[in-house]
Order: sequence, then C-alpha cells, then structure tokens
Amino acid sequence: MKKRLKPSVADIKLHESGKISIYIPISKEDDRINRLILINRYSSEEINLPLFEKEVNDNLRLLYGYLDYNKWESKLLNGEFWDLYLQNGEGNHRLRPANNAIEYVRIKEQESGKTFHPYITKKGNVSFRYSEIDFFAGINNVEISEEGSLKVEGLIENVNLNNVSEAHLLLKDAVNVETRCPLEVKENTKPGFHSFSSEIDLAGTITEELPNYLISSLELETFDGNQTMWRETPRLKYYGTESLDEIYITSINDLDIKFKISTSKVAGYLTVHMLEDNVVKEFANKVEKEVVKARRGKRALKFYKNVFQIVSYLPGKNNLVVFESFHGKQYSDSPRAIYEYMKEHTPAYNLIWSADRRHYEEFVERGLPVVRRFSLKWLLVMTRAKYWVTNTRLPNWLPKPKGTEYVQTWHGTPLKRLAADMEEVHMPGTNTLKYKSNFIKEANKWDHLVAPNAYSSEIFKSAFLFGKNMIESGYPRNDYLIQENNQETINQIKKKLDLPLDKKVVLYAPTWRDNQFYQRGKYKFDLSLDLQQMRDELGDEYVVVLRMHYLIAENFDLGPFEGFAFDYSKYEDIRDLYLISDILITDYSSVFFDYANLRRPIIFFVYDIDEYRDSLRGFYLDLEKEAPGPLAKTTIEVIDSIKEFEQNDFQLGKSFEEFYGRFCDWETGESSKRVVETVFK
Repeated sequence: MKKRLKPSVADIKLHESGKISIYIPISKEDDRINRLILINRYSSEEINLPLFEKEVNDNLRLLYGYLDYNKWESKLLNGEFWDLYLQNGEGNHRLRPANNAIEYVRIKEQESGKTFHPYITKKGNVSFRYSEIDFFAGINNVEISEEGSLKVEGLIENVNLNNVSEAHLLLKDAVNVETRCPLEVKENTKPGFHSFSSEIDLAGTITEELPNYLISSLELETFDGNQTMWRETPRLKYYGTESLDEIYITSINDLDIKFKISTSKVAGYLTVHMLEDNVVKEFANKVEKEVVKARRGKRALKFYKNVFQIVSYLPGKNNLVVFESFHGKQYSDSPRAIYEYMKEHTPAYNLIWSADRRHYEEFVERGLPVVRRFSLKWLLVMTRAKYWVTNTRLPNWLPKPKGTEYVQTWHGTPLKRLAADMEEVHMPGTNTLKYKSNFIKEANKWDHLVAPNAYSSEIFKSAFLFGKNMIESGYPRNDYLIQENNQETINQIKKKLDLPLDKKVVLYAPTWRDNQFYQRGKYKFDLSLDLQQMRDELGDEYVVVLRMHYLIAENFDLGPFEGFAFDYSKYEDIRDLYLISDILITDYSSVFFDYANLRRPIIFFVYDIDEYRDSLRGFYLDLEKEAPGPLAKTTIEVIDSIKEFEQNDFQLGKSFEEFYGRFCDWETGESSKRVVETVFK
C-alpha cells in the first residue's frame, strides 16, 4: 500500500520573465501525481500549471511547476484568493510550506497597486492572493545578548532610501502602547529587497501589567516630492532558516520578569512575551489559555448548542427582554432607543443587555443590566427570554426557542443590495450561495422586522424573503434626532467630545468595502479624503470628525492633524455625531438616510463608484440621479461643494426635498412608541 501523499512546497522563486517556479520534493515511489493546479477559493475556477520533474537521488524526485503571471494576470486579478493543490486519482491535496520564506516572492501590479504573492493560510497551507500591502518585510535572524538586548535582522521591500527621513522598528503591546527602536536600512543583493537591522532594549519595554506581549512592524517616514507619509509594514514574521524555538531571558536588571521569544505555530509571527518569573502564576496563565482555546473550539460550540437546545425547554419568562446592538459591542442604535422607551413607559418588563466580553465593562460602568455574551448566564437568559431585540444577525447556529419573539430592527435604510438581492458576494470566509442561504435561514427566525420607510419595507421583503410582521414605524434610533435637535444639547455633546464650540463640524462616515479585508469580520479602509488639503482650505472655520463603519479595523494616525481631525469611530452611538455636525460626507453608507432627518447638507465622496456599483454590491437607488446632495470624486470637489453650500446659505434644493418626502415621512419622533405598542402587548 502506497504511503499517503503529504507533499510540501520547498521553495517558490520569481524569475525576470514573470514566471513563478514552485518546487515540491516527493518520494520516488509515489507516482500518482497528475496535475498542479490553482483553484479560486470562491468560484472554484481552476488554472492548470505546467508540471515537470527530475530525479534528486535514489529516494527523492523533484516536481516543479510554473505559474506564468503575465499569461494569467487578468484572471488572477479577478479571483483575489487562489489555493494551491496537487491532484491525483484520489483527489486534490493541499500543499503546506517547508519554509515560510516563500512569502518573499512579490509581484507588484502597476495599474491597481496591488501585490500578488504566495502566503501561508491560518491552517498552514500555501495559497496565492492579491493584497494592498504598501510594502513588506520579514525577519531572517534573531540574536540575544547577555545584557538583555534583542537584535533582529531581515529584508524589506525596496524603497527609495533617499526619500526616507526616519525609520523605526515599531513595537506594540497588548493594549497598543507603542515603542520605537532605531532602524538601519541598507542596500541588498536580493532582487527587490533591502536589508534592515534593529536592536531592542527589552528592559525598556517592561510594563506594570503582566503577562504582556510585543508584536513588531517596520515604520518609515518618506517624502515623494509632494507629501510626507508614514508607511508601515504588516506584522513581522520570522523567515530564518534555523528553527526558532522558545527562548527565555531572565534576570534582566534583577527584575522578577522573564521574556519569551517565540513564533506562532502556523503563521510564524515573531512575538516577545513578558511574563512574571513565577512558576505558579505561569502555570495558572497556561491553564486559563487552554480553557479559552477549548471554549472556542468546534467541540465546545457543538456542546454549547446542544445545551442551549436542552435549556430552551425550561419555562420561559414572559416579561424578560434581551437587547443586543452590533453583536454586543455597543449600547446604541434602535435597540437602545426601544430599551430607553420601555424603561420609562413599561416598568413591568425585565430588560437585559447582551454584551461582548471585550465591551462588558462599558455596560457595567453605565449601570446597565447586562450579561456577558455566550456565558452560562447568557445561555439561561437567552433561552428563557420572551423577546430578543437586536439590529444585526445572531449566530446562525443559535436556535430560537419555542415561544420567543425575535424583533429585528436592522441597522439602516438599504442603498446597497442585501442578501438574496446580491448577485455576487466578495466577503472572506464565504461564497455567494453559502452567504445567501445562511442569511435567509437567519431571517426566517425573525417574527418582527422594523422598517424606516415604505421603500425599505418593500426591499426587506425581497432581500430577506420576509413574510411575517413588518412594523412600518420609522426607525426608533431617529427619535433622538427629532427630540434633541437643539443648541443646548449640541453644545453639551461638543464639550464632552472636546470639540471647539466656535467651529462648524464636518462628519465623514464612509462604509466598508466587501473585498478589502484582513480576515473575516475585520475590514480595512484606505482614507482617500486628503485631510491636509481639507485643513488648508477649511481649517479656519471647520473641524472634521471621522466615523468609520463598525466592521473596519483601521486606527488612523491623526497626529499631524491635531486640533482639526478627530477619530470618533469607537464612540458608541453615532446619533450624537449626527447632532453636532453641520455637514455629512459619506459614500454608500445608509447613514445619509438617517442624517436627512436633520435637514442639513450631505456630500457623497464616491471616488470608486464605478467599481462599487458594478462589481461589489450594486445599488437599489440610482445614486447619481437620486442622491440628496452633490457627488464628488476628489477631495477638491468635496471642498468646492462645502464652499458652495456656504455661499447659498446652506439651502438644500429640490432634490433634497423630494428625497426627504420619500424616505423621512415616517420619522416623527415616536417610532419607539409604535414598535413597543405593536410588539409588547
């Protein structure tokens, strides 16, 4: 019987011709190989790669295939993720890497600026992808001195060294405290790369909170002749040829602290752990880590689901209502509005919030009745509650107990196509068929769905295939905008946010892009609005407030724009930001439907409208014809629109009035009351 095939990729090389060579050593006895193929992760489209072989010795032969990038460029660009397989008569076999340094192969696509490269997946397999990484670096060597100094050396993608004014090794700990170490960058003989080195004084990184850890990246300040930019690499991995096992350093400056230098098992990220040099505490930390790991595993999920189903047979509590907003991360939106109305007007109900463990203390500090999401207590509360009120989907595995009424408020009037109305899905970790079926399965659990206007009511029916009780009430979250739109409230919020009272506020609130992400549920965003240009033109009279979508993972460095630009992406409820702003800049986010209730100017910054409309989501509205404000594709067009509103005394025009009549006519400040009177009889 032949040995099971477990091949690995020994090396990947890029040739000047644009061909990428893939080398796979394999047993001489194993003659089952037929093809080397790339398979599109979402569409299952295949690219066959020419496969050759040669003998190495009596026991080993070498398979080598070629990916001709120039030939397949257009197809590769359309696919984003391509997984590498060897195929034989028994099926397709994923390939693992023999060394992580394969990720040094990079092809820059000039027109889009994207980089095509091999990478190692979370499961440790070899795949290819496009990413928008500005520039890339990796560590090849680690040295530790007796004095507690950690020296790292590696390679960084070519940059024009004449344009680099500052260079650092950037260290971040568990709470994002940053430490910068001097970085030396030199010319290198490896095509496309320079070498770098840096030295870390470990004693200087010690914090009071232990255990802690440090992760690293490279940071360069560059000037391209027009503007100065801070550029940062992704988190650094270790690509050295020598295995880097766990290394411990103790007795630095006679402190009872030890440092552990290690790499993550699959991805190979270099991490420096700071630990108390205490055997008992170290053991306790390891046990806690293993418990968390087990709790998040597939077996734990299956067990939890079974327990949920069993407990759901317990008698329910007819006065118990559970609220959740944005997966338990916020006290906000329509669930908040309904909660606050019920707290004042329906005292007979027991109202409880479901909170993500990372945000649990924020609810506690507010004095809210709260239970930690997915805890044992949460399980008992969710299974026995008569009502669930949320604005996003709950986990698909979560069964709705018999007798529970599920109130879905959703979180916006739809501009972008939703669920069943989407032609293609470009999100990570799913495909079009899977995404739609999971969405519809979840929507079938909803008993009540809140609609903000007649337009949304019709779309919700088709997009969610919803046929139960549509509550045509307007959005509860917008009651606040109607009831609190006064100068006293606006000034109080500005003082709370440390914003100047004598300047007008521009709120920039864009949405996320389905195809720009780091991982599932964690999306990236490139800030295309030129803040320097905005400040130069408007800084005397305006400030800018940034509010990113809750799925976006970016933390923008606004240091150069202190006093002009403020990032309130993590501020819990956008309703306060609506009230204090004089102008809204958005793109394809549904925020403009809500903001229109304030009857203030809206500008649409849609620099990528052709791609977004035609390739990613598609629109229900013809934004170019029906938008209640001007469309701009450049920052200067945004600035011109603001100045034009000023010159016209902020008059909104006929298109806005038509929009307002169509989308805001249900909003009278009593939507929460309508929902409560409909559901909580």
